[in-house]
Amino acid sequence: MTAEDRTTTADGMTADGTTRGGTAGCGARADAPLAGRVALVAGATRGAGRAIAVQLGAAGATVYATGRTTRDRVSELGRAGETIEGTAELVDAAGGTGIAIAADHLEPERVREVVARIDRNHGRLDILVNDVWGGNGLLDFGTRMWDVDLDRGLRMLDLGVRTHIITSSIALPLLIRRPGGLVVEVTDGTERTNREPRENFYYDLAKNAPIRMARLLGEELMELGCTAVAVTPGFLRSEEMLDHFGLTEENWREGTEAQPHWSLSESPVYLGRGLAALAADPGRHRWNGQSLDSGELAREYGVTDLDGSRPDVWGYILAEKAGGRPAPEDYR
Repeated sequence: MTAEDRTTTADGMTADGTTRGGTAGCGARADAPLAGRVALVAGATRGAGRAIAVQLGAAGATVYATGRTTRDRVSELGRAGETIEGTAELVDAAGGTGIAIAADHLEPERVREVVARIDRNHGRLDILVNDVWGGNGLLDFGTRMWDVDLDRGLRMLDLGVRTHIITSSIALPLLIRRPGGLVVEVTDGTERTNREPRENFYYDLAKNAPIRMARLLGEELMELGCTAVAVTPGFLRSEEMLDHFGLTEENWREGTEAQPHWSLSESPVYLGRGLAALAADPGRHRWNGQSLDSGELAREYGVTDLDGSRPDVWGYILAEKAGGRPAPEDYR
């Protein structure tokens, strides 16, 4: 089967008329902690979503990777080099089973088709990761609410809030069939770090809403033995961020000259490793309803970034806000 054949529509059919999926955990290592588990990572095309999907696969999970950019169609972001097929292939290479399904999570019918496919092939959903975003290009820094174009602002809320609500509403009935299910809201910041306003009115709402979603869903899922958390990366060296600053994964340290926080930046793998460790933790329910950053997950589970470090940019920022003069080297 060619790489192009591996993209499926939400009805579960590949380009050659066959289906992908089958037994949960097929192709995963027998000793992998998430073998037999089925995950849906909504917004797995690039950045944190892609890394989370790959690390769940590395732990043995079957991972459905959804998004709008495929090898045949590019989303409004115009980043043709990052596709859901590419993510699925990385999941396979990591030891899991990757299944790419093209879906716009603002379209309930498409999401229903994705969830129906998972139900048909596995009868279960163990991990739901809401990572849909794509609104960075809509962010106007230093603006007042009434100075932001209304359509731009509402689009940001559609991408960062409405997509998450639609996906959870449709996917949770499958996830709660079994106790132990995990819902993850990926956002920017935690309850602790976001006490002050963020960037602009619409961005603040878009990034704080998933934190409240995790808190509210945690209450509702508790009696069913399931868990909801919000997670955030720190200063993320995503593909989009590196391109924006004209940097690469090889020379990103040069960005420190213009922005000191680059010295505490992290690769997407860092959050992916931390989240995969949380998903495999039999005691993960102790985090129910909470919002956690990548540095906290790394300390708790002993994971590191690609270079063996444990960056903690949020800890550094909080120390700065408290009036201190922290040394960056103490937070990496």
